[in-house]
Amino acid sequence: MLYFFFKHFVSELSVLNVFKYITFRTGLSIVTSLSFVLIFGEQLISKLKSFQKNGQPIRDDGPLSHVIKKSGTPTMGGLVIILSILFSTILWADLRNKFILILLFSLLSFGAIGFYDDYLKVIKNNSKGISAKLKIFFQIILSFIIIYFITLKIDQDISYKVYFPFLKNFILDFGIFYFIFGLIVIVGTSNSVNLTDGLDGLAIVPTIFVASTFILISYISGNIIFSKYLTINYVKNSGEICIFLGSMVGAGLGFLWFNCPPAKVFMGDTGSLSLGAVLGVVGIITKQEIVLAVVSGLFILESMSVIIQVISFKLTKKRIFQMAPLHHHFEKKGWSESTVVIRFWIIALLFSLIGLVSLKLR
Repeated sequence: MLYFFFKHFVSELSVLNVFKYITFRTGLSIVTSLSFVLIFGEQLISKLKSFQKNGQPIRDDGPLSHVIKKSGTPTMGGLVIILSILFSTILWADLRNKFILILLFSLLSFGAIGFYDDYLKVIKNNSKGISAKLKIFFQIILSFIIIYFITLKIDQDISYKVYFPFLKNFILDFGIFYFIFGLIVIVGTSNSVNLTDGLDGLAIVPTIFVASTFILISYISGNIIFSKYLTINYVKNSGEICIFLGSMVGAGLGFLWFNCPPAKVFMGDTGSLSLGAVLGVVGIITKQEIVLAVVSGLFILESMSVIIQVISFKLTKKRIFQMAPLHHHFEKKGWSESTVVIRFWIIALLFSLIGLVSLKLR
């Protein structure tokens, strides 16, 4: 919106030329979404609390401290994040860019699934919302639609290929089966962030790390000179998604203001499913799906702990972890919530740094 406004007057006022630069607008998007959450967050949280008498239902099989400390805390805080991302992106991004439109669709559609799931939990006062099968079904349908539109906008020479960091010449061409691979990326990332979202501030900070990492990756991918120098696939017009990711970073920082211990609000599936899906979509657009897996290492560890736990119990009737996901295991071992959260943040940061190193070592 403002991007088009300022661009129209560039010829009359040369100082407005700065709005043409992706880096400048990315900075503005961070500040705008952060400000939006800080200004309107308290009001939106009060609205959520007003119709959630008991707040988010807490798992009765989880740590006892959660039942005592977290009962009554409202959920659906992801609405605050989504609204701030929308507001900031609409202001500063080029809405003619198809990648921006795909990301907005991904954010809203997966957010809708999460919202309905949260709504059912609140209405039923039960930690179970939509059935897992139905939730996955909707995610699969949406993912296929998203991948289809991405492949239409990316050069056909690279759209079905997967490139590996640290291995310059190792490329897998999935052909039409790339749709299945892309499906795993989007649905997997979405649900991994969802599983990680179990402690105050635990999911949002690693999400900020991943989004920040991909601001740099997206900028390089969209710049033909930088991408050639670093031997990264050039994806025309992908640089514009830096503005969207900047909005995510700002929204995440703003949400952390209210989500830090003790949390005033939980993001719920509304936020975790939508943010996770968007990160998966960004990985596919930039053709850095494997780097996404590296950078999202903490999310993958959390998901794998659940998968291992389920398989182990079904096959041997024994549990590997005291409780899954992984963060609950360490709580059961006696770690305080803040200790788990901060140590997991450090691990997430390390994974992000490894992902950045992979850009040069190819």
